[in-house]
Amino acid sequence: MMSAMKAILFAALVFPVALSTSVLGADAGWGALELLGSRAEPGTKSQLTFVSERSFSRDTLDTDVFVVRGAKPGPTLCLIAAVHGDEINGVEIARYSYAESDPATLSGTLISIPIVNVWGFRSGNRMLPDRRDLNRGFPGNRTGSTASQIAFNLFDRVIRHCEFLVDLHTGSNDRSNLPQIRVDLDNEGARGLALAFNVGVVLGGSGPLGSLRRSAVDAGIPAIIYESGGPNRFEKHEIAQGIAGVQSVMKHRRMLEGAPPRPDPQRIYRNTSWVRSPEGGIFLTERRLGEKIAHGDLLGTVTDPHSNERVEILAPFPGTLIGMANPKVVLPGFALFHLGRSGEVFVPEPRTPADQDLEPDSE
Repeated sequence: MMSAMKAILFAALVFPVALSTSVLGADAGWGALELLGSRAEPGTKSQLTFVSERSFSRDTLDTDVFVVRGAKPGPTLCLIAAVHGDEINGVEIARYSYAESDPATLSGTLISIPIVNVWGFRSGNRMLPDRRDLNRGFPGNRTGSTASQIAFNLFDRVIRHCEFLVDLHTGSNDRSNLPQIRVDLDNEGARGLALAFNVGVVLGGSGPLGSLRRSAVDAGIPAIIYESGGPNRFEKHEIAQGIAGVQSVMKHRRMLEGAPPRPDPQRIYRNTSWVRSPEGGIFLTERRLGEKIAHGDLLGTVTDPHSNERVEILAPFPGTLIGMANPKVVLPGFALFHLGRSGEVFVPEPRTPADQDLEPDSE
């Protein structure tokens, strides 16, 4: 008997949904965006539906794609959230960014997908129904696995329209992350986005094979990840910082009026490591994200509930605590503490009067 998973068929079907408002005064030389079989006219906000999954029973899971086509020319930003279905802070960041965007004052186009992995979002699960990680399947394959087909349709039909991209994530599997940007520091465009986002912590690296960020950069699209908070909960501070970062990036790329805020000093980590549990048991800690850790500091304990034997977890090197597991029962080898090692500090140069000439008009 064919399994339910093997019976899942995928289609890249698109249904234009009701267009909201349009504005007068759009630039006459700035045309419509052709996306997913629909036209997003200048000065409009649109909602499209991308059917990424269709089962043997003809049930579908619809992925909403929100488009703000500004009245004035400019670049195209893609905001992507919930590639992992349990990482939901980004859902609110992407939703708010679309809802509060005014096409009359926007230069360029915002494409926002608040929930990519609809199945995982509904079930509170990181993975897809085929138990694969969508963020290891990009740019995808038209005839590959379930994850690979979803990745292919999304990348081919939406992501290739992006000129730059922000992928929104949190920790997963009961872990939380300090607000941070992950970026390929060798990519000049992506590095500029990372510093403009202005969260204070930047992790350098090209990203895992098959990740959306790495695949976008390989396709010539500067991309960064905003990682902040933990799974399956909405966290006010992390969301607010993400919204502010998106707006700063849009000002940096002159999509929004006004100058971006002068970046704070950014601590850049090119080398990070996880400290793992040597034993199974009850994991407890008093540490907090962002703490500076010295070599040999006590990070936490793991206690065997049967023998009451306790193991102390000591820092094997100095660093900054950029990610950590929440207290829980753990198995041997479980990743407990993510330490950034020997971070360099980038201090932005003061703004000069000449910089003002490069800023968009505020009229």
